[in-house]
Amino acid sequence: MSKKRSQARRHAVQAIYQWQMVGHDVGEITNQFLEEQDLDGFEVAYFQDLLQGVAKHLGDLDEFLKPALDRAIESVDPVERAILRLGSYELCYKAEVPYRVVINEAVELAKVFGAEQGHKYVNGVLDQVAKQVRAVEIKAKQKG
Repeated sequence: MSKKRSQARRHAVQAIYQWQMVGHDVGEITNQFLEEQDLDGFEVAYFQDLLQGVAKHLGDLDEFLKPALDRAIESVDPVERAILRLGSYELCYKAEVPYRVVINEAVELAKVFGAEQGHKYVNGVLDQVAKQVRAVEIKAKQKG
C-alpha cells in the first residue's frame, strides 16, 4: 500500500469535508489544497480523482450507502460522511484497488479524523457496500 496514496486519501477526506460544509466549487477546493500542500508527499492525480469523483457521483454514492446506513446520510457525522463517500467511490469506481484496502484505509482515516467509535461505523457500512458492489471479488477471496 502506497504511503503517497494514503496521503492522497487523507487530503481528499479533508477536501470532501470542506466541500460538504461550505459548498465551494470542487475546482476551487482542489486548487486551494494543491497550493497549500507539499506535492511530493502524495499522489496528486489520485487526490484529484477522488475529490472530483465523489462530487461527480455524489447521488449514486449516497444511494449505495443508503441501505447500509441506520440514518439519513445528512445525519451522519460530517467527517464520517466524507470518509464513507470516499470509500464508496473507491469501492464503486476503483476496481483495481482491493476492497479490503479501501475499507482498511477508510477505517484508518476514521480513527484519525472521526469520532471515538466512528471507525467501527465506517467499517460496518463500507463492508455492506462492498458486499453489494464487490460481490465477485469477495467470493473469490473466500474461495482462495
